[in-house]
Amino acid sequence: MASDAPQDSESTGQPDGQPDGQPGSQPDGRLRIGFLGPQGTFTEEALFTQADYAAAEMVALHSLADVLESVQQGRVDLGFVPIENAIEGTVRDTIDSLVFDSDLLIQREVVLDIHLHLMAPKGVKLSDIQRVASIPVATAQCRRFLVEELPSAEAVATNSTADAARLLGEGAPLLAGVPTAAIAPRLAASLYGLEILVEDVEDHPENQTRFVSVARTGIPAPTGHDRTSIACFQSADHPGSLYSILGQFAARNINLTKLESRPTKKALGEYCFIVDLEGHIADEVIADCLRDLHAELAGVKYLGSYPAAGAAGPAIRREGDAAGRQADEWIDKLRDQVASSGSPRRSPGP
Repeated sequence: MASDAPQDSESTGQPDGQPDGQPGSQPDGRLRIGFLGPQGTFTEEALFTQADYAAAEMVALHSLADVLESVQQGRVDLGFVPIENAIEGTVRDTIDSLVFDSDLLIQREVVLDIHLHLMAPKGVKLSDIQRVASIPVATAQCRRFLVEELPSAEAVATNSTADAARLLGEGAPLLAGVPTAAIAPRLAASLYGLEILVEDVEDHPENQTRFVSVARTGIPAPTGHDRTSIACFQSADHPGSLYSILGQFAARNINLTKLESRPTKKALGEYCFIVDLEGHIADEVIADCLRDLHAELAGVKYLGSYPAAGAAGPAIRREGDAAGRQADEWIDKLRDQVASSGSPRRSPGP
């Protein structure tokens, strides 16, 4: 699993731990950040990789819906939720809530390496296990191990990986009666007094999860290495409708980093398109593209422009700043040669 120790901002591609411009609601100015609890989740671990978020008051909540609703109602300043996994894809509860049920803006993304461990109370051996508890997404990511090592074990769903460890460690009735193990992060084992029976039980060790922070208002300033997320709603289903949407990006040489369809929940066969693209709403080419999409489609929901994660993020931002300064100097030199309206134009030589 990724280290439980906080990482510096460059290691996760964030802009030097700078806050997202959200004023803290606490008397001391600190932010209140809601996340999927309890303590020991990967969400909390990802939070701790961000220096400014780690200094905030963290509020553990029972579900992803609770996190996003708490932001919408103003009970917390920011919500921090998983939005995409390298194996299971989009976290549907998060994206559907952002698109259909709330009006929140993404402030930042964080990518975390995911490693899962099988843990149990002291004295329980692997051969004893008759039941395995975890959030279904995590259980699905350990299919091969479970089929090979625990083919007869019953799977029990919990709200999160850490919640499985908490329930097991506290002896909750839900997990009592037969020898049970939990699939959870390493941090959860130490928090809830469990022993790790098998490390790294995930099928794909290169697995990562992308998390986002969301707020009611505010768009972070452009950094030169940004991502914008939108949802596009069609006026009607007709041949070439997706092509016409993609054409707006292709015509402007805008790179898409994600494209998926989601049912609109209005009628069978009606879908909207969720698009992540490189760039920021402050970039004129992005603004021009979104303007044309908004004019042509039934609707465009703007989900935010925010610093893009990635180990190369700071270097890309520095290169972008340098390239921008050089481009400004080039334009300035050309404009210096433009004759004023009252100046005579020099005739060309023979």
